Amino acid sequence: MKIILIHGNGGCTADMHWYFYVEKELTARGYRVVRKTLPDNQVAHESIWIPYIRDVLEAGQEDVLVGHSSGAIAAMRFAEQYSLAGMVLVSAYISDLGNENEKAGGWFDRPWQWEKICNHLPWVIQFASVDDPWIPIDEARWVRSHLKSEYYEYSDRGHFTGEPDTTEFPELVEALDRKLSNRP
Repeated sequence: MKIILIHGNGGCTADMHWYFYVEKELTARGYRVVRKTLPDNQVAHESIWIPYIRDVLEAGQEDVLVGHSSGAIAAMRFAEQYSLAGMVLVSAYISDLGNENEKAGGWFDRPWQWEKICNHLPWVIQFASVDDPWIPIDEARWVRSHLKSEYYEYSDRGHFTGEPDTTEFPELVEALDRKLSNRP
């Protein structure tokens, strides 16, 4: 099993935000973590990211995807087609948000297949924040209701990138470790 971190678009890389912290903490607990910058990280076209996650990162049914922002979208779309051990979503959403860059990625050109996602996943953990400047909380709550996520909602975490940049995310590490070790 491996845990694959999927960053967001807009030029985001695997070396930003809390990704290194999560990799370091989970690796220290004995997990294998993959943290790589995906190609096409400005727009994040579905036609590039899904094959990359499948073929290069080799995501499979024994693996966990941890997606942040458009990385969460990629994780959900991946789970429409492929089984996974589980999924963690941070700042997940369901529409292009009226953003041209989001529209260009192709992720929102068809309806969501919630039943397929649920059938391909035994569990989902989700993090959202009411004060996210990019993602309306109603979109995160919609995801929660359709995926029956283990859901953590904050009022002060923004887009989980912080002002200044958020470099730690212990809540994610703890929730994922509890799920993977089957602890209450």
